[in-house]
Parts: sequence; C-alpha cells; structure tokens
Amino acid sequence: MQYGLPRAGWPAPATLHRAARAAWREGGAAQVVLRVADRQEGLRLNRDFRGRDHPTNVLSFPAPPEAKVPEMPVVLGDIVLCAPVLAEEAEAQGKDLRAHFAHMVVHGMLHLQGLDHQLPEEAEAMESIERQILGGLGYPDPYAEIT
Repeated sequence: MQYGLPRAGWPAPATLHRAARAAWREGGAAQVVLRVADRQEGLRLNRDFRGRDHPTNVLSFPAPPEAKVPEMPVVLGDIVLCAPVLAEEAEAQGKDLRAHFAHMVVHGMLHLQGLDHQLPEEAEAMESIERQILGGLGYPDPYAEIT
C-alpha cells in the first residue's frame, strides 16, 4: 500500500486490501501494489501510458510474465487510484467514497487478471463480476441508477 499524497481522509489500507483480496479469483497468495495518487501523478501516468491528457480514476499495470516465480506469491502488478478524481466522481454520483474506492480496486484487480470491457459483452461480464464481489463486501451495486 502506497500513498502519494497525505493519507488523511482517504480509505484505510484495510478497506482497500479487503477489496483486492475479494477480487482475486485464483486463490493462493498474490502480490499487488495499491497506490493512492494525487491529481498530478494520475495525469502523468494516464498521459505517459495511455496517451490521454487528463487524470483518470484507476489505472492497472499488469506485471510482466517473467515476474511470476514458481512457489512464490503471484505478482499481479500495480493499481493506481487517483484520489481526487475518485472523490469528485463519488460526490457527483452520490456514492460513498469508501464504496467507490473499493469498486475501483475490484475493477483494477479484474484488469490485472485479464478481464476487459472494450466490447459490450466484455463490459457486461465484468460489471456482473464487480457487482457480485462488491455485494459480497456489503457495498451497493456501483452501476445502479442514482435517484
């Protein structure tokens, strides 16, 4: 767990670890770096790695295949959560901040495990898995319409 900004006011590491563990679908030990970033870092990473000139809510960086060593925890990669973007989204969407962070950790974990949402059928499958995991953690459906 890494914080690239002051930790006060953001979800606790235990909350984020719990979401990551719930999204790990293969069982056994796994290693993931969770980093909570500020707006500048989120912008730089999104621009440098995705060619998009704005900060985004979550970025996933899968570990290279050679990072997998037999009889060691599976190294999945890194997940970067842009805290200011997540806070703005949670407020705009009427969501609990912890729930939104947990959702983005789950979303990032699924990306690290090879899931994607580029095609409509992929998005539907990924959203269904996210709903199931988050429901199991006691969080509401992140895709439900806010009224």
